[in-house]
Amino acid sequence: MNGYTRTCGLIGNPVEHTLSPVIHNTLSMVLGENLAYVPFRVENGRLEDAVKGAFALNLLGLNVTVPYKSDVIPYLTDIDPLAENIGAVNTLVRTETGYKGYNTDMPGLYRAMCEDGVKVKGEKVLILGAGGVARAVAMLLLDKGAREAILLNRTVQKAQEVADEVNRIAGRKFAKAMSVDAYDKLPAGKQYLAIQATSVGMYPHCDAAVIEDPAFYEKVHTGYDLIFNPPKTRFMELVEAQGGKAYNGAKMLLYQGIIAFELWTGCKVESWLADKVYERMQEAKKTEDGK
Repeated sequence: MNGYTRTCGLIGNPVEHTLSPVIHNTLSMVLGENLAYVPFRVENGRLEDAVKGAFALNLLGLNVTVPYKSDVIPYLTDIDPLAENIGAVNTLVRTETGYKGYNTDMPGLYRAMCEDGVKVKGEKVLILGAGGVARAVAMLLLDKGAREAILLNRTVQKAQEVADEVNRIAGRKFAKAMSVDAYDKLPAGKQYLAIQATSVGMYPHCDAAVIEDPAFYEKVHTGYDLIFNPPKTRFMELVEAQGGKAYNGAKMLLYQGIIAFELWTGCKVESWLADKVYERMQEAKKTEDGK
């Protein structure tokens, strides 16, 4: 590090267990970029101060994590259309007048799915959940040409609100809502890609799944859980038990970081380097778990 080192970082609360520094500092080291990445814990009520302070300190860019992905939007000078439609920003890129907001979570998910050989175009997709992540997933599916998205949620009204908003943006009926208890009304046969977009099953509550009934998983040819801790969730186990393929969210985390790095630096991260960073992430996770 020297007087020419550029700084990027992560703002959120909490940020102590993030793997993002592993991603970005590994990329910087291998590519020879004079860039350092550090996490910044931002207390409630100090978000505006944090964004203004980062700009004043000449930070090249920031990632944004919970609980600020939507709250940060009023403090930006510009926003990418995808992020605006999703309603959440996780990457800030410095401009002359302030920060422009992007959402690299969903492009990261898509890049991870492509890497894993999971097709989206033309697919019928079940989304478990109806929160901000589920909404973002529905917007990604719309953008990438899925045939339809069905949101399964305990509160049908919440799922319907998300579906209505997505359909308004789409200008057609693309998404629909169902009660999570009504999965038996779905047609039989392995017709669906299912994306698990809730926190159910996340460490330390690893034995839980939104739906336990094996009959549901008989309809799923591929399951994608956005959770990456534990590496194999109960949802994934249930998908595999019925003969489907299952993936976790670790590569989504990897690629959202890579896309952010590419936005900040203009570099192109090749697949061999993505693989190297992924290995570093796995090593760091094992070290953290072993403490």
